[in-house]
Amino acid sequence: MTIRLLPEFVIAFALVFARVGTMIMLLPALGEQAAPARARLAFAVLVALITLPVIRAKLPVSLGNLPVVVTLLITELLIGFTFGLAARFVMSALQTAGVVVSQQIGLSYTMILDPTHADQGQSAVMSSFFMMLGVGLVFAANLHHVALMGIVDSYRSLAPGDLPASGDAAQLALTLASASFSTGIQLSAPFLVFAMVFNIGLGILSRMMPQLQVFFLAMPASVLLGTIILILVLSLMMDGFVTSVGMAFRELFPGLR
Repeated sequence: MTIRLLPEFVIAFALVFARVGTMIMLLPALGEQAAPARARLAFAVLVALITLPVIRAKLPVSLGNLPVVVTLLITELLIGFTFGLAARFVMSALQTAGVVVSQQIGLSYTMILDPTHADQGQSAVMSSFFMMLGVGLVFAANLHHVALMGIVDSYRSLAPGDLPASGDAAQLALTLASASFSTGIQLSAPFLVFAMVFNIGLGILSRMMPQLQVFFLAMPASVLLGTIILILVLSLMMDGFVTSVGMAFRELFPGLR
């Protein structure tokens, strides 16, 4: 069976858009759910049109065989999903840090609508704050340029039709996921230390003064001191996050080193 109605340009664009569009919908900052879906779709089409002339030589010469085209299309979708999902794990570091910080300073029950998700689900207030701040810093540090260059670099790592081995893809995803979790714990380390010292101090105070209502003293003091610590270390936390994003992109797109 052959394709005679569609020109080869349209088929080539569909193959490129399958990978590029999937990656853009998942990459940090570029694929945030807060952005309108039509805007993200239009941006993905534009990037695909720009990428097509660059990698056109790597596409198969003949695109008239329907089974081959369908196989290539599915393969490109899987490759784009692999790269995009692995990069999406980077943003989970801020969610981890936000949850830990909220628990340690007494704001774990403060939930707000999360604007970074399409379903507008609730999340801890610190998680939403860190996510919005992290997205802004990715754009401010021009790391979205690195993500766009990584889309083209993905064709250097995996040519069209070269489906990655399932073991390699799983290993990449696990490596970035574990690195993101470790980064989230490291970002929240000052608050873990604060909570340990604060709770030990409250325990000692409670033993020395049993008649004191420690709970009514602990909650406002924990929020106040935690907020002060957040103001002092926020710049260092975000600097560590931006550094981790750069390292993750270098791991994901080795051709950009």
